[in-house]
Amino acid sequence: MAEGNGEGRVLGIGGIFLRTDDPGGMAAWYRDNLGIVVTAAGQPDPEGNWTWRQDAGDTVFSMFERKTDYFPADRQVMLNLRVSGLDALVARLSAAGIGAERRDEWDHPDIGRFARIHDPEGNPIELWEPPTLE
Repeated sequence: MAEGNGEGRVLGIGGIFLRTDDPGGMAAWYRDNLGIVVTAAGQPDPEGNWTWRQDAGDTVFSMFERKTDYFPADRQVMLNLRVSGLDALVARLSAAGIGAERRDEWDHPDIGRFARIHDPEGNPIELWEPPTLE
């Protein structure tokens, strides 16, 4: 762990980079369906944004056994997005033809609620609604 005045330490995730056959189309899919700033490499989004300013909150960075069945075995990573209003988001995605999977065993009162979708190239995306702090 870094010591002293905070210099020389990681502050957070600075970016997520996915390989794709269609960077512009895939970026548009994420923007249109999830409402976040996503760019094609080297270009801003249509409104001129280069970055996505996120709401503050927890980030989970976790390693799984290679043989896990928590996400598809043919994928090295699963993107997890922190959301608000999971039911409304799932309904909006469903109306757009994007199926979302929900399982009661994924939800936990101390951790939150979950749904899973896939982008057009099959990359798994977990939608996580943390529990409301009271």
